Amino acid sequence: MAKSMIKRRCEAERERIDRYEATLRRAQRAPRPAPDFARALRESAHGFAGILARDPEAWRPKLKTRDPARLRLAAARHLFALYSVPYALEEIWLDGSGLDAAEITLRRRWYVVAARGRSLWKEEAKEWLSRKEVHWFLNSSGELGFDEAIWLAVARSYTEDIGVALRIARSKIARTPRAGFAFWREVTRFFCASPATVAEIDDLCDYLAARHEREPDYSVAGRTLASLHRQMLEWHRDLDAIARIEAARRRAFRTREGEDDGRWSGSPLDDWSWKPTAGEARLRKEQFAVTQLVTADELVAESRAMHHCVSSYAQKCVSGQASIWSLRRSAAGSVKRLLTIELDRQHRAVQIRGFGNRLASAEELQVLGRWAKAMGVVLPEH
Repeated sequence: MAKSMIKRRCEAERERIDRYEATLRRAQRAPRPAPDFARALRESAHGFAGILARDPEAWRPKLKTRDPARLRLAAARHLFALYSVPYALEEIWLDGSGLDAAEITLRRRWYVVAARGRSLWKEEAKEWLSRKEVHWFLNSSGELGFDEAIWLAVARSYTEDIGVALRIARSKIARTPRAGFAFWREVTRFFCASPATVAEIDDLCDYLAARHEREPDYSVAGRTLASLHRQMLEWHRDLDAIARIEAARRRAFRTREGEDDGRWSGSPLDDWSWKPTAGEARLRKEQFAVTQLVTADELVAESRAMHHCVSSYAQKCVSGQASIWSLRRSAAGSVKRLLTIELDRQHRAVQIRGFGNRLASAEELQVLGRWAKAMGVVLPEH
C-alpha cells in the first residue's frame, strides 16, 4: 500500500534530524580531561621521596592548565621549593627531550638542592664550578637554559663584560659534551680574552671540536684569534680535499652499502718496520716504519704535515696507478714524518720527498735501502 504524503514528509523529517544529529556528533569537541594532579606529583617526587619539603597531600592547586609539563613544574615547586630558583633550573621539569636519564636526574638534583636552600656548590656543582660561578649561575636571567647559564657563569669568572659572557653562553660552547668541560673552559677563557661574535665563535667551535677529538692534548693556550682563523681555513680546505678524494674513490669502487670502510685497495705490499741495533740507533728506542696511505684522511694529513701536494695524487692512488707511502721515525714516545714516497704499479719509486719537497738525506736513503731490499721496491739511482 502506498505511503501517504504526510507519512513520507514525516519520514523525510526524521532522516533530516538524524543526519543533523550525526553531523553534530562528529563536529562536537571531545570533553577535555581533568588536570592529572596525581600524575604530576608522582613524576616530580620520583627519586626524591625521602627529601620532600612539603606533604604531597597538602597540595591544593588552583590551575586551569592541563599541560603535563606545567603541572609537573607546579608540583615540583610545591614539593621542594622553599626558595625561588632561576628558570635554568626549573626548565628540566618542563622539557627533558634530548637528554638521557642520567642528565635528567642530575638537573633535577640541582633543582632540589637549590630550591631547598642547600649549598649547590658543596652537594652537586663543585666538580665543574667555583663558588663564585655557582652564585652567578643561580642568579642567571630567565631567558637562559641550564647549559647556557653554566657557561655564562664560567665566562663571567674570566671577564667583567656581560656582553662577551652572553655571546659565549649563546654559542655552541653551551652545547658541548660535559665530558670535555676542562677543554671548553679553556676555550671560554680564550674568547673572553679575544672577544668574537657568536657566529665567529660557532665557526671556530666546529674546528676546535674536531681538533680536540683528533688530538686530546690540543690547547688554545698561546694562540691568537687570527691564528685560529688560519687553522680553521686550513681545516676546511682539508675537508674539501677529503670530500673530493672520497667522491673519486666512490666513483671508482662501487662498494655495497655497509661495506665501505673509506679505504682504497692500494699496493699489495705490506707495511714495514725496522729497529736499529743499540750500536746503530742514534736515539733511544729508535724505530723506523714505512706505512702505506690508503684513506683520504691519511693522504691529506701527510700533505698538510709535510707541506707538499701529495694529496693531489689521490686519483692515481684510487685508480691503482700509484701508491703513496710514509717513512716515519719513532723515538722517546714521539713520531716524526721523514719522507713521502710514490711507487708505481711495478713498485718502482717515482718520487721521494721530505718536508717542503726537500730531497732525502743520506741517512734516510740508507733506511729506504733496507725497506727496498726487504720488500722488493726499486729505488732510483742517486
